[in-house]
Amino acid sequence: MRLSGGRVAVDSRTAIRADIDIASGRIRKLVPADSSEPPDEIPAAHVDFKNYLILPGLINAHDHLEFNLFPRLGNGPYANYEDWANDIYRPDRSPLLEHLSIPKHVRLWWGGIKNLLCGVTTVCHHNPYEEAVFGGEFPVRVLRRYGWAHSIAFEKDLPLAFRSTETGAPFILHLAEGTDERSKDEIFALNRLGALDCRTVIVHGVGLTADGHALRRQKGASLVWCPTSNRFTIGATIDARSICLEEKVALGSDSALTARGDLLDEIHAANNEEGVDADAVYAMVTESAAAILRLRDGEGRIQVGSVANLIAVREQDASPAETLVQADLSQIELVLIAGKPQLLSAEMVRRWPQSLLEGFEWITVEGTRRMVRAPIGHLLAEVSRYLSAPVRLAGKEISI
Repeated sequence: MRLSGGRVAVDSRTAIRADIDIASGRIRKLVPADSSEPPDEIPAAHVDFKNYLILPGLINAHDHLEFNLFPRLGNGPYANYEDWANDIYRPDRSPLLEHLSIPKHVRLWWGGIKNLLCGVTTVCHHNPYEEAVFGGEFPVRVLRRYGWAHSIAFEKDLPLAFRSTETGAPFILHLAEGTDERSKDEIFALNRLGALDCRTVIVHGVGLTADGHALRRQKGASLVWCPTSNRFTIGATIDARSICLEEKVALGSDSALTARGDLLDEIHAANNEEGVDADAVYAMVTESAAAILRLRDGEGRIQVGSVANLIAVREQDASPAETLVQADLSQIELVLIAGKPQLLSAEMVRRWPQSLLEGFEWITVEGTRRMVRAPIGHLLAEVSRYLSAPVRLAGKEISI
């Protein structure tokens, strides 16, 4: 397959006019428009990307995929996540009763679709890997190589979970998700448990003090930031502007239970509300996220040999980073995962070879219509057995 005539993001600030050749799901060749290199033989499929900017597929470093049909719940701010959980968890009452009645595999699929619609190609699900669901035709790639604990409070044997993590894989947990003294002390408790080192990935970290951050840096632990979830639940978040000047930070959407929406909403919040510059935000959902999650297939970059996880947006007079922080669902017009189209706009449907569009169905999200490789009709029918219309996905109304 050859993607020709588009601008290709080399990094957060630079895009070049180039053709991308894809073979066996990877980027085989990247040929700048001004190159004197002779073209290869004509590929099996050729797609015109004139007037489009091609970006790396986005990486969502934190989500709970089964909770994205739920409404936002809670009346914070709370001192910590336990207070929030104890307040909202009423499984025998609406709205939890009907939402939890939806089969889990259906809810997981909708979590994948939420991510696909906003340009995510790889997502980290904070729960055990669901082989029967994620291992088939799931719409996005789900991180498979990781260890995890929910949190210090909710994990029965955290040292065992840490020791059981595969060598070289990240160990991920919620930590310091609060503003009280216990939240501030959690990183020191984690260290006493022997579960704080360079593999440790801390989700949230709002309660970390200066000493807590110093210990985290000394041990080489990483941070995943979920700004709108933090603001809603505990009324505060980390000072990502200062942290990302010195080290890598990844961005996560969290679930619809607490977050404003999807990863694009977090990108907007990070840039427009929290004041993190566009280049740093771009890194949080591409290269930095790939490094923190220890991805091994070149995710987060467009380079020869990398997996062909790509998205396309309309070309603008702006850098790749500035384009991304301004994007919304209506601007994500193509998502490729391992070179295979998973989402297309109406314009992309016209450009793409029809032979490659088997298994696609249409979905409308807040007025934006997309064709996605997912059984939308069946999934929506399953949800409609339990929820009255309109059905919302991460707060956005969906229909066929």
